[in-house]
Amino acid sequence: MSLSILVLTVYAVAAQPAASGGVDFGRDIQPILAKRCFACHGPDKGEGGLRLNRRETAVAELDSGTHGIVPGNPDESELIRRITSEEEGERMPPEGKPLAADQVDLIRRWIADGAKWEEHWAFQPVVRPVVPDVKDRDWGRNPIDAFLLNRLEQNRLSPAAPAPNVALARRAYYDLTGLPPTPAEVEAFVQDTSPDSYERLVDRLLASPRYGERWARHWLDAVRYAETNSFERDGAKPHAWRYRDYVIRSFNDDKPYDQFVREQLAGDEMTPVTPERLIATGFYRLGLWDDEPADRLQAQFDTLDDLVTTTGQVFLGLTVNCARCHDHKIDPIPQHDYYSLLAFFRGIRPMTTTGPNIERPLFTSDADRLAYEDRVRDNEKRRNELQARVTGLENEFAAAYRKASDATLAANDIDDLEYRFYRDHWERLPDFDNIKPETVGTIADGRFDIGLATRESDFGFVFTGFLKVPADGEYTLIVDSDDGSRLTVAGRQVITYDGIHSVGQPQRATVALKQGLVPIRLDYFQAVGGRGLRVAWSGPGFAQRSLSAEGQRPAADGNLGELLRSHGRAVMGDGWYADYRRLFHQLERLRREPVQADYALCVTEDRNPPETFVLSRGNAHVPGAKVEPGFLAAIGGGTATIPSPSPEQQTAGRRSVLADWIASSDNRLTARVMVNRIWQQHFGRGIVGSPNNYGYLGDRPTHPELLDWLAAEFMAGGWRIKSLHRTIMLSSAYRMSSQGNAAGLEKDPHNGLFWRFNLRRLSAEEVRDSLRAVSGELNSRMYGPSYYPKLSDEVMATQSAPGNGWGKSPPEEQARRSIYIHVKRSLITPLLADFDFPDTDASCEARFVTTQPAQALGMLNGDFLHEQARDFAERLRREAGDDRTAQVRLALRLALSREADEASVARGVALIDQLERDHGLDARQSLDYYALVVFNLNEFVYVD
Repeated sequence: MSLSILVLTVYAVAAQPAASGGVDFGRDIQPILAKRCFACHGPDKGEGGLRLNRRETAVAELDSGTHGIVPGNPDESELIRRITSEEEGERMPPEGKPLAADQVDLIRRWIADGAKWEEHWAFQPVVRPVVPDVKDRDWGRNPIDAFLLNRLEQNRLSPAAPAPNVALARRAYYDLTGLPPTPAEVEAFVQDTSPDSYERLVDRLLASPRYGERWARHWLDAVRYAETNSFERDGAKPHAWRYRDYVIRSFNDDKPYDQFVREQLAGDEMTPVTPERLIATGFYRLGLWDDEPADRLQAQFDTLDDLVTTTGQVFLGLTVNCARCHDHKIDPIPQHDYYSLLAFFRGIRPMTTTGPNIERPLFTSDADRLAYEDRVRDNEKRRNELQARVTGLENEFAAAYRKASDATLAANDIDDLEYRFYRDHWERLPDFDNIKPETVGTIADGRFDIGLATRESDFGFVFTGFLKVPADGEYTLIVDSDDGSRLTVAGRQVITYDGIHSVGQPQRATVALKQGLVPIRLDYFQAVGGRGLRVAWSGPGFAQRSLSAEGQRPAADGNLGELLRSHGRAVMGDGWYADYRRLFHQLERLRREPVQADYALCVTEDRNPPETFVLSRGNAHVPGAKVEPGFLAAIGGGTATIPSPSPEQQTAGRRSVLADWIASSDNRLTARVMVNRIWQQHFGRGIVGSPNNYGYLGDRPTHPELLDWLAAEFMAGGWRIKSLHRTIMLSSAYRMSSQGNAAGLEKDPHNGLFWRFNLRRLSAEEVRDSLRAVSGELNSRMYGPSYYPKLSDEVMATQSAPGNGWGKSPPEEQARRSIYIHVKRSLITPLLADFDFPDTDASCEARFVTTQPAQALGMLNGDFLHEQARDFAERLRREAGDDRTAQVRLALRLALSREADEASVARGVALIDQLERDHGLDARQSLDYYALVVFNLNEFVYVD
């Protein structure tokens, strides 16, 4: 059965009209209009003057003089005439099959009843519904059961019998921890006859650190978590693993969901700004990033669209992104609202490979930060003291060399000079830090040199190094360039000479500098023709000297540094030269080993964001009307009030306003969306079958009152996720068996009404982790940088840089849980990919569950499976000795979390005997293969 047929079948059962025969607009009519009519008669389009997204436009006079809908009179309604017409040119909808007879009947009855219109269910405020009364009052344990049983009784269905304790224990362990229970854990639960044994089991699992590892993965699916950027190079995102660890800790700590939302959207704007909150804003950096786009401006808005898309779908369950180029064709989201939402993110600094745009140091306290700053100052002080001593020795050598040889020396005033080269056309100085350079390199003679350019025009440079200041005092710096240039000394811009112009009008600045190594940076761009750059300086004790490869400078017989290396010992003696080299190496070590700190991948923002405009057809080069930050009108939003930032504030404060609106108990979607995600992971399907789309084309909830009761309960309970788990798992509904019965299978074969529990296959991570756990090789160490699993040479050969990182993690690291595997967008670990690991390019609302050949091939023939089978067999030999029957019994007990029946044990022993007898294997090899067979049992990879 195809997915579309499945969805329609579930919808037909779960959303059928009430037994009274009444037609409900939201349940019965709106889905038909949205799916079959809105393409031509929706919010974005109204052919013939008919728009069916609002009542006032639906009943208005059409261009033809008729009315699309005449309330109370279906025969006078043009809509009825057109959907029942047998003439091909008149029948609507014009594409696809005509509406089914029962759909036409629903529309006719709805119009006859007055065409009553109500707001879309998801756009209405959350109101705690009354818990319904039921006939069978003995079955339910909490209100969840009453809501489900009420619908079952309406459809003359009965809930399934309770699941056996062994199955219930395995279900709870996998749901909450993603790992199988040990036989001892199952046995303890089965033997515990106290009335609260199951409640205590659930509480124990919720308190387990394994819980956070399991449930963090669900959230990472939703927020498109990966540790690389995609595109050609698919480079790594620095420190991305810290965001993963933040999510794990948040679930384990039972952090209130509203706080969880605020920290990710605006953690850097909260008080106080903690390392945890900075790490949380890594949410903004998880998406795709092209480090070399053909159109940089369009790419910038593509990145912003990714943020709008992910925020809308993950937190609000809305496809806001559909309104990027035009008004949303289905939902009441105008293009203006899309750009008003985008305006909250407009000031976010672009993604880069590394650097201050995306990385910030982490301090656990003010004392920690002050201690770091003290270490930096101490490092700088020692570096400057060493530089002064080295410079003094260099001056001694220069004087002695000039006296001995009557030669002149070229001063080397800049150390560690590096350059970044760019190819593009500019008319003003760009922000080079947001542009990927074409090449990078070093300049040995310490002079700014644009002669390194590989073209005559349309290029740029960034030079960075350390200016060697000989003494405290005032220094004059001079820049003359063709075209734009910007000189920054000691972190302060001292000369900006922007625009297109010619040399001949030098700019000067006088600055006070301290003795030692002072950071210096020069940005330069060349537009057309010309080409010229002259930089010089003068100061106490020396006349003007050039800092650039061009410009006036005296002819020199040699470079000081080169001559020191070749003649220093001969001119100054062994002792002097040894002292010089010792001090020089100390200085180099201080330069190359800066004070270390932990860094976070996080958001950074400009205090004064650029203005936001509606972009015509989404084209970044065609701005239209200006917009201000604002909320979605469809769910009760409006203009946002943005407080003026305080003097010490580094951001515009917009994202805090957005976060507060999303995380508010007044928001109509936030709680509904999250409780549905939790329900989905427990029951295999959400109450809303489209977790990322609560709009008109999304699935209507099968149990809307239950959804609202859960949402209201969630908010009233302080947005605590563990409390929600507990409520769901303690219900009779969760404890049902997955076994079917004749009535349920006939009337609701796809379990749209939740009359039984859904059997499910283990997720990709659960399969891999269970193999490790059962073999006894699972490493439970938590947190820290991701590891690289071993991959085959064939898989590695598909990479642009084969072998980079993969398989180099120690074996004990590779034995950790799958959530700690490095997630590379262009290379998902094969076993995980085979078992439906999600596409990381966009939010994954629900994983597919496929059955395909690669799964069987990997489970039977894969190197990883054979390694795990050998480890499993070794465990069996270690714990069961050489008794073959005991080995088989233990294998099934460990893998299936239950005692093995005698028939299964006998078959296992017979198989091992046959492998030895008919295939010439020894006892060790035959047990290895039996262990592999156990791993391939359906019962091992499915949860009842």
